[in-house]
Amino acid sequence: MSDGAARLRAAFPTDRAALIPYVMGGFPSVEQSLDYARALAPYADILELGIPFSDPLADGPTIQAAGQRSLAAGTRPGDVIDIAAALRGGPPVVLMTYVTLLIAAGPGAFFARAAAADVAGVIIPDLPIDEGDEIRTAAHTSGVAVVPLAAPTTTDERLHAIGRESDAFTYLVSVAGVTGGEVAVDESLREFVGRARRAIEGPLAVGFGIRTPAQAAAIGGFADGVVIASHLVRLIEDAEDHAHAIAALDHYGAELIAALAGARTA
Repeated sequence: MSDGAARLRAAFPTDRAALIPYVMGGFPSVEQSLDYARALAPYADILELGIPFSDPLADGPTIQAAGQRSLAAGTRPGDVIDIAAALRGGPPVVLMTYVTLLIAAGPGAFFARAAAADVAGVIIPDLPIDEGDEIRTAAHTSGVAVVPLAAPTTTDERLHAIGRESDAFTYLVSVAGVTGGEVAVDESLREFVGRARRAIEGPLAVGFGIRTPAQAAAIGGFADGVVIASHLVRLIEDAEDHAHAIAALDHYGAELIAALAGARTA
């Protein structure tokens, strides 16, 4: 187990589901996105930072638009890694990125820089579990965990393959699609998490489409972590100004933690 994987596993509380909020690096600027990450850090058990990319296949329209604004502002992968470095001492950071960016940067150089910035892990939606040996080796060598993803359509056989590779936590996509839709907290989602738990050792975090504290609490009742992404971007977009956006994130973070704590004590 890499150092990053150990840190991520240790970040999951024993009395409630972990809160994993997402911030798009560089949206609407590098400095402002760092402020948003700092506003969420007191509530986050793990913090996910998105690296903007021109063809983000896993992202819905809300995060795609934020990424495009970030790119238009000149944000580069190194800028997002610098944000992670500025968050040192807070919750462990995982980067959300894509294979093309890693290849362009050179996997060894990318992960060495990420590790130097205290990044614990990376999520790569377009890296199949049975491909990318060079990328996985470079990450492991630098002590950075690769967090795999699984969807409701993932077969039991493939879930077992994911389980053999997952040493930090596994990101379970609540719907077969992109981010930003509406999650259905129903028996099918429970069954999917149950299938994953039988095949994968280690924490399971559920993301995509979670908007309300009530939804987070419901999922937190049977999953080990809850990822909130698109709704946080919307809070920033809808805010009157930067200060109001920070206040909205602070208020929402407190609501989420209270809801997650209540899910295990109810």
